[in-house]
Amino acid sequence: MRWKRFFSTASENMKQRRLRTSLTTLGVIIGISAIIALASLGEGFRTTVKARMEQGFELDVLTVIPGTLFAGMRPQRFTEIEVKNVSQVANVSIATSVMQIGNVTLYKGDKEVSVFVAAAVNFTEFQEVFPDRFRFEEGGVPEHVENDTLILGHKVNYPNEAEPAFAHVNDNVTVTVKIPTTQYPYVKLENYNFTVAGILQKTGTPGLTNFDYWAFIPLDTARKIYETNSSDLIFVRVPNPELSESVAEDIEDLFPPYQITVLVPLSFIQQVDSILNMVEIFLTSIASIALLVAGIGIMNIMTVSVMERTREIGILKAIGAKNRTILTMFLAETILIGLAGSLIGVLTGYGLAHAMSYVLSGFFKPRQDSAFHTPETPGMSITPVFSLPWAAGAVIFGTVVCILFGLYPARKAAKLDPVEALRYE
Repeated sequence: MRWKRFFSTASENMKQRRLRTSLTTLGVIIGISAIIALASLGEGFRTTVKARMEQGFELDVLTVIPGTLFAGMRPQRFTEIEVKNVSQVANVSIATSVMQIGNVTLYKGDKEVSVFVAAAVNFTEFQEVFPDRFRFEEGGVPEHVENDTLILGHKVNYPNEAEPAFAHVNDNVTVTVKIPTTQYPYVKLENYNFTVAGILQKTGTPGLTNFDYWAFIPLDTARKIYETNSSDLIFVRVPNPELSESVAEDIEDLFPPYQITVLVPLSFIQQVDSILNMVEIFLTSIASIALLVAGIGIMNIMTVSVMERTREIGILKAIGAKNRTILTMFLAETILIGLAGSLIGVLTGYGLAHAMSYVLSGFFKPRQDSAFHTPETPGMSITPVFSLPWAAGAVIFGTVVCILFGLYPARKAAKLDPVEALRYE
């Protein structure tokens, strides 16, 4: 008998037992649907998270901070010589230092704004490091930076979108800073007058460098105010993100062990991507259990089918049918069940994934804690990813599982003694 005849006979036998065949196939459909739904959702979630992280962190910008997470902060911050040495490392396009001032208060007439992050930077270098973030909706970096120049983040200038702007370009603003002292209360407040040079555009980018909530003053001015030449951070730009890890190692070699930490966004994203990939495989493995349960059901159904068709098997063997013919005839049924259930399961799985995506996206709506004025958490939409290798693998896996669980009853049918089979009632 040819394979075409085998499958034709198997199809006729399945039609005669439609309810049983449908229930058996349904088990395969559920198993494959679970695998495809979780796999496509997991891949979509991984892709979405990776894209959001790439938006939140410039992959070609490294952040050098003093100390480590385990050894604590360095007793001293970065000196000008150390910043210069970092800038001379191979494959470093530019390195710029940042001095963090801490909480400051801005006054303009009867208006008052508290700034959570105030930074002293070299405006020209900083714009070169962050060309996509340091963009202006009003004004810009002056051609000749004066010591009293002030640049405001969007949320600093518009703490409440419903109210007018805090200031405009060329407005005079009083900045109140806290100066450490050696006497109680160990801090004194001093006022400095600045002129607004620019207002940054709203980026809404998550991460450490969300400039919406920052205010910037010239680095030289801050050093005079605090009487220091040291810096708190160094931002390093590299020409290619693929060079970031090697550049980070070269920068670490400039300092004694455990003195600095270089944050490499690309490395962090790769680690998160690897973790999400492991989670996706784990969830898919859990879903495979449903298919294995369906396989057990197939074994039970096929075993019952062998018992019901014992006389038929005896007649076939009596007229000369070989064992492999009987074996192939029963395996053909399991193959059809596996193929049909797997193909339908793939389509059902992707439909289920889109339905689950719609439900899950409702849990990732934009949020903002107005009490603490924290940055808005953007919403996130998960789009299931159709993967041809996953679909093909699911069909093959479903068919193989059906064959393996259908092998025992098929072998049992092939080994029946024809005389005993004909005498079976």
